[in-house]
Amino acid sequence: MNVSKKVKFQVWAGMLFFLLACESSESTKTEISKELTPDEGKLEVMRNQINLGIAQNSGWQKHWATHLGIFDAANFELVLNDSIDPMEMPEKNPILPQDPLFPYQFPHPEDNGTIDIYSYKVEAQESLDRPYLNPDSEVIWYRSDGMKERLLFMGPSGVFEEGMWLNAAEFMVLGFFQEEEGFRPMIWIINIENHIFSQFKLDQVVIDYKQESYLDAKLKTVDLI
Repeated sequence: MNVSKKVKFQVWAGMLFFLLACESSESTKTEISKELTPDEGKLEVMRNQINLGIAQNSGWQKHWATHLGIFDAANFELVLNDSIDPMEMPEKNPILPQDPLFPYQFPHPEDNGTIDIYSYKVEAQESLDRPYLNPDSEVIWYRSDGMKERLLFMGPSGVFEEGMWLNAAEFMVLGFFQEEEGFRPMIWIINIENHIFSQFKLDQVVIDYKQESYLDAKLKTVDLI
């Protein structure tokens, strides 16, 4: 084979390999997407869970209802299902009984540690003269075996405001995103065993919203004003 034909063959082979790799990648993504997408039965279960979460967190629902009016699960649309990279690392829960945020953690229903949604957002240690809000938010699971998992992370575009255990495997987070149109209530359902979460958005937005308003009303031991 002369040099010219050899070069052409290498180029052709490289293009073929690239196309096959892309096809394989897209096929893998499709399979993963199918695995993550809930069927109608699971979606109905999650809508019932949302109604349960709204009912048991009536303070959060009433807080947003002052801006939007009454809403329920029918007003939430599923917008995302995705897997979680939990970023597991050794770390025991640093929020101790004397910490102002200790009363606002969420102990696992079967004593497998606790979930914390506030301490990354709210700096409220005893050494500080005044609590303040970080721009970012995290949902952290401090397991009873001394390991820490980061389940969700959000930048300055929103806040995790409330949470609750649905059962030993699922945790619900309520909060909001700030979009171009305004502030939109959001709900996340996290499966801590399968490391999958589903994200729902409300079909309405609020034009003006004070971002720390719910946290200030919720965290009675922390003065954010």
